[in-house]
Amino acid sequence: MSEVSGNELSKDMRASLARVPAVERVVSSAAAQPLIGEYGRTQVVDAIRAAADALRRELLSGAALDEPVNFDVKLIDDASRSLAARARPNLRAVFNLTGTVLHTNLGRALLPDESVRAVVEALTRPMNLEFDLATGSRGDRDDLIDDLIGELTGAEAATVVNNNAAAVLLTLSALASKKEVVVSRGELVEIGGAFRIPDIMSRAGAKLREIGTTNRTHLKDYDEAINARTALLMKVHCSNYAIEGFTKSVSVDEVAQLAHARGLPMAVDLGSGTLVDLAQFGLPTEPTVRETVEAGADLVTFSGDKLLGGPQAGLIVGRAELIRKIKKHPLKRALRVGKLTLAALEPVLQLYRAPELLRERLTTLRLLTRPAADMQAQAERVQAVLQRALGDAYSMTAEPMMSQIGSGALPVDQLPSFGLVLRNASGKRSGRALLKLEEALRALPRPVIGRIADDALRLDLRCLEAADEAVFVAQCAELRL
Repeated sequence: MSEVSGNELSKDMRASLARVPAVERVVSSAAAQPLIGEYGRTQVVDAIRAAADALRRELLSGAALDEPVNFDVKLIDDASRSLAARARPNLRAVFNLTGTVLHTNLGRALLPDESVRAVVEALTRPMNLEFDLATGSRGDRDDLIDDLIGELTGAEAATVVNNNAAAVLLTLSALASKKEVVVSRGELVEIGGAFRIPDIMSRAGAKLREIGTTNRTHLKDYDEAINARTALLMKVHCSNYAIEGFTKSVSVDEVAQLAHARGLPMAVDLGSGTLVDLAQFGLPTEPTVRETVEAGADLVTFSGDKLLGGPQAGLIVGRAELIRKIKKHPLKRALRVGKLTLAALEPVLQLYRAPELLRERLTTLRLLTRPAADMQAQAERVQAVLQRALGDAYSMTAEPMMSQIGSGALPVDQLPSFGLVLRNASGKRSGRALLKLEEALRALPRPVIGRIADDALRLDLRCLEAADEAVFVAQCAELRL
């Protein structure tokens, strides 16, 4: 029913409108005081006024209200819900049941407890971010982790910026502006969000000199591309795809030897960047930063929040003279990290000093190496609770599945996993029903993020650790479709 004019109001409607209390009366009531204490008077007044306006519109529309309705209580309840919704942060914790451990859209690496404590300390106390405690003079924030990174990678010096794309941009801007950079055509990668190596190179003011073909590049291709305008030779680790078949690439040490023989620096964009041999943990082999430095690379750039298992950051390590030149570039200040990143990064690096304990203490590595048998037992524990909540509309089975590392790391390698597979109980294909279920899981207090594949919603339990299982189960019991 549409709203009516004042002349058309019925006696009952006028009586109902007259019962809507004045905003000030509700705000001054005892029931409103807890809200004022939590949200402040300004927000509470606005919320109660909005609730009163909504109630009047509802009455004018002729909508039937459950009787009896205490309008004072209703305005407080409606305002309370509105205030709680407004106060809920947009950045929220979720359950990552996608099967992708380093999920870019879900924040990549989870930090270990040591980093969390360090970040809290940095948030709540002054820190010696750029203050040398030994001399009492101004310091350099990179000094906080420089020696530690050198110890772990064998590099002479290091600097940190806000991500690996920034590390590559800064390196090229500082060393190759208005000059040429030689890169194999097969290594001109595109990373997430459509950021491409050629585009980054262009923004840095460097000119790309492509060599070779998509599948084959030879050392002579690098040699023949060098001229008076060449600034450096560069290799890009293809961490987010693989070329197989009739292929040929040139190793880091071969390119480095050629670069040095021709008086040029050689840089490697290592992408994910791991500090240890992952094979010792039963994972696929990935080139380490130390191996790349020892192979002759003068500069290596890599991410902090991928295989390293730390916060979002881009690290540049290598020869001290080149790092000094990079740090003097104006972009360095624009791209530098703050105290929270450094506070989170240092404890992660410290963990690598005890590699025998890394599997237990580094969250990313613990998730990547989690036994499938543990996930299977967990799936069997959770299955009955979730099935009761779903009712008869969906069927559910506990099944083996394959996880992936994610964020471009080891793209063709998968990890045996286990989880829950939810299907339309009718057995018919029903994408709409699965989307409805997926939406309901996302609407939970702590949203559950799975993936739809092969006409089923798959909940991979690799990233559901024991500490969170009780919360997940409790939410499942409250699920309503």
